[in-house]
Amino acid sequence: MKQNKEKLLEVKDLKKHFNVSGNRTLKAVDGITFDIYKGETFGLVGESGCGKSTAGRTIMRLYDATDGAVTFQGADVHGKKSKKELHSFTRNMQMIFQDPYASLNPRMTVKDIIAEGIDIHGLAKTKKERTEMVQDLLKTVGLNQEHANRYPHEFSGGQRQRIGIARALAVDPAFIVADEAISALDVSIQAQVVNLLKKLQKERGLTYLFIAHDLSMVKYISDRVGVMYLGAMAEVASSDALYHNPLHPYTQALLSAIPIADPEEERTRERIVIKGDVPSPVDPPSGCRFRTRCPFATDICKELTPVWQEAEPEHWVACHMHDDRYKDHFDTLIKTNE
Repeated sequence: MKQNKEKLLEVKDLKKHFNVSGNRTLKAVDGITFDIYKGETFGLVGESGCGKSTAGRTIMRLYDATDGAVTFQGADVHGKKSKKELHSFTRNMQMIFQDPYASLNPRMTVKDIIAEGIDIHGLAKTKKERTEMVQDLLKTVGLNQEHANRYPHEFSGGQRQRIGIARALAVDPAFIVADEAISALDVSIQAQVVNLLKKLQKERGLTYLFIAHDLSMVKYISDRVGVMYLGAMAEVASSDALYHNPLHPYTQALLSAIPIADPEEERTRERIVIKGDVPSPVDPPSGCRFRTRCPFATDICKELTPVWQEAEPEHWVACHMHDDRYKDHFDTLIKTNE
């Protein structure tokens, strides 16, 4: 189904490492691969510290990549760019940040915050046109025109995030990275902001990378979902396939923790508890990174790194249990333990 769609963004074996004390290397993102198609929302989920926000910032070129490639609209994101090319790139890719309190300059009015991109890219010819553009953007995100001359501290968290969304929309981008854009908001406000993002996507043909740790909200907004664990990609599939047929044990455990509205089903369903703590990204386990917490791990998982492969049509996973070479081994093991 997706093969007929246009690839807007391609991420191939992307790595982002940081040097830490004692000449050690923190492998925040360590070889992730996925594509994002035009007009879709790709959800990226995982526990705190798994590297998903670092991945988003590296894709946006806020961080330089250590290795691998990011291709946006056919061009290398991290390649050398002229001033004109960089101008065009920053206009087409925008970001909505996690903290609506820290991401807005407290000394600037809302009008100037939203118009920053308009000014940089010379999108308004006159002051009147600039004001009209800001007012239209405020209306688009559900705020009043009178809000333009106020300062960020005069708004609630949900309103501030709407200002952040208006700022991202100001330059008419093709692609937006929403980095934990709802996690700092109350649950009722989260739903409003997500519905706004969906509405804007429909009206403007936007493409999103939606980074979050709330899997139920990710399912609601995303067409496809990628699951990260300790800097590596564990699974990528359509939202429905991932939630109804998760293949990776880590994804299965994450999904089992989501509450179900039906009390009877919630009472009787099996919950998968992940034991132990997340290992350090400075010194990740050999082989499969999840093996130290996986109930199905064997010596194969310790010795060999799982291959990133298409286990089912459009359903990618990095797990030895779904590798034809080791499937019989794990099937026998599971039957023995039943």
